[in-house]
Amino acid sequence: MLLRDYVAHLTDERRLSAHTARNYARDIAVLLELAGAVPLKRLQVHDVRRFIAQLHGRGLDGKSLARSLSAWRGFFRYLARDHGFQHNPCAGIRAPKTAKKLPRTLSPDEAGRLLGTDVEGPLALRDKAMFELLYSSGLRLSELTGLDLGDVNPDDATVRVTGKGAKTRIVPVGRYALQALKAWLAARQPLAKGGQRAYFVNSRGGRLSARSVQARLERWAMKQGLGRRVHPHALRHSFASHVLQSSGDLRAVQEMLGHASISTTQVYTQLDFQHLAKIYDAAHPRARKRG
Repeated sequence: MLLRDYVAHLTDERRLSAHTARNYARDIAVLLELAGAVPLKRLQVHDVRRFIAQLHGRGLDGKSLARSLSAWRGFFRYLARDHGFQHNPCAGIRAPKTAKKLPRTLSPDEAGRLLGTDVEGPLALRDKAMFELLYSSGLRLSELTGLDLGDVNPDDATVRVTGKGAKTRIVPVGRYALQALKAWLAARQPLAKGGQRAYFVNSRGGRLSARSVQARLERWAMKQGLGRRVHPHALRHSFASHVLQSSGDLRAVQEMLGHASISTTQVYTQLDFQHLAKIYDAAHPRARKRG
């Protein structure tokens, strides 16, 4: 009952997306499972610490635990406001830190192999357009699937996307992506249901799901001979890394990616350094010690 009311509060009052509300609900359902027969009003800080330890033991990393704690804190704030709860047992608890992993990217050659093939048929044209756009403009997967007709402006070569926190930004679109998008729009009309505004649609004419994009890209990458699975986010990472390598303009990359903080974008400077280090090791006669 409390969880159902909270989800309604998230969607109706806070105007969060259904997808985000489901993620909150999933994390809170885990809290209820861990609490078992103990009423939520009786949970104490030591209980929540024990729950975090249990989840850590199940293999959850620091990022996942931090997300769970954030969801739990918000839930208890709501319970205090609307249901008379007296304290928040999650206050002051921090998730254990996880070593920050660098995002895996494609090399420029791999990106060229992935996207450099000619295709035929509406679904293949759609897939090529999606993957070109992800790599061209650094979109998040949710931003791609959320695109509507009119969001891409071929006249000024831009795309308008709605990112995290419902923030809208305008991002440049490259020449190859524009060509692929033009070819897809010509093939889209027979597929799309009447009145469907989604830019990318599935074979039944509805909006394409994120899971479908991921599955299509994995198959596409294997077919192109990359020899490994490629996630849509890898194209976003590759976009950021390659633009940074070419321009060195961290602020511009931050703006295009839609990062609220430049510290988030700075992870790509590490990728850029790794790229330079490889070139140095290969080219400099004294780069490596020899026994």
